[in-house]
Amino acid sequence: INCATFPEGLLESELFGYMKGAFTGAVQNKEGLLELADGGTLFLDEIGEMPIALQAKLLRVIETGTFRRLGGLKDITVDIRVVAATNRNLKEAIKEGLFREDLYYRLNVIPIHIPPLRERKEDIPLLIDYFLKKTGAPSIKFSPEAMRIMLAYEWKGNVRELENMIERIVLLSEREYILPEDLPVEIKGSVQMGGQIPELTELGIDLDKVLEDIERSYLKKALELTGGVKTEAAKLLNLTFRSFRHRLYKYGISSEDE
Repeated sequence: INCATFPEGLLESELFGYMKGAFTGAVQNKEGLLELADGGTLFLDEIGEMPIALQAKLLRVIETGTFRRLGGLKDITVDIRVVAATNRNLKEAIKEGLFREDLYYRLNVIPIHIPPLRERKEDIPLLIDYFLKKTGAPSIKFSPEAMRIMLAYEWKGNVRELENMIERIVLLSEREYILPEDLPVEIKGSVQMGGQIPELTELGIDLDKVLEDIERSYLKKALELTGGVKTEAAKLLNLTFRSFRHRLYKYGISSEDE
């Protein structure tokens, strides 16, 4: 269960279950995930988002192996293994009073640090193949240039962002061989263009010329990525259309809108 996707009351009822009449809408008894996981493993994703009051109840389950459903009077005994994950710094959350220190040490028995996706680029092609199969499109392939762009992207949302992006590409693409132009604009636009920035030495450099060359390169690349559509190219560079058009005129760059 993803702790970040449920409001506090709903998360508690999902975990602990409830008795008929425990709250409005509780028309019958319901087992929670703790009961359903008895004898197995319960995975709590984004544990750092769990409300602190609920953390105390979870700690009791881990320590005693017992709990009560919402509205219940009977202790229920379970034998479960709890695995938790988070992208937050829980030690900082403890200092801020947002996470219980005792729960942290109960959970932190065998910690496994998974680096962000941008630090393990070698996993991206494997994950792309996996998500293509998961979405029912195993025949789709990425061209070398499209894959290069996917590898260069930062993926700040990590694996979830990659999965959502693959699903989007599958839904919107009209072909099975993905080219750079088939990739979403935000991916193409955020990948830095190639080229080397001159090194500063004792001989000095013409800074104005270097900056002009960089700006010209970005303008041309933005037009290339958007098929020459100036309004979209301006958005990629976070410029107003007027400012973008002025820069095109300044550098003598021409393009026809589609």
